[in-house]
Amino acid sequence: MARIVFGDEFGRQFAGGQTHFELDVKNVRQLIRVLDEMFPGIGEHLEAGAIAIDNEIIPDPWLNPIQPDSEVFFLPPIRGGETEWLMNFAFYPMR
Repeated sequence: MARIVFGDEFGRQFAGGQTHFELDVKNVRQLIRVLDEMFPGIGEHLEAGAIAIDNEIIPDPWLNPIQPDSEVFFLPPIRGGETEWLMNFAFYPMR
């Protein structure tokens, strides 16, 4: 069975704090469907982030096979924050 890993945020928000699972799935599409059945609403959040299989981020993972000994890690989407300081730094270099 493949080892499935969520970040802490997904675990807290959807899975009662649980972040590690073992599931028998054949591809990423099936995995997300199974996880969304287990934890309603998580699917759309998992699809919005990145997915790494066996330590490799997969750009288009939906039909990517998952081997029984694979580890699948869901990375949350990167969110923007305060960027004003960066804009000032980029456009007004130090002298």
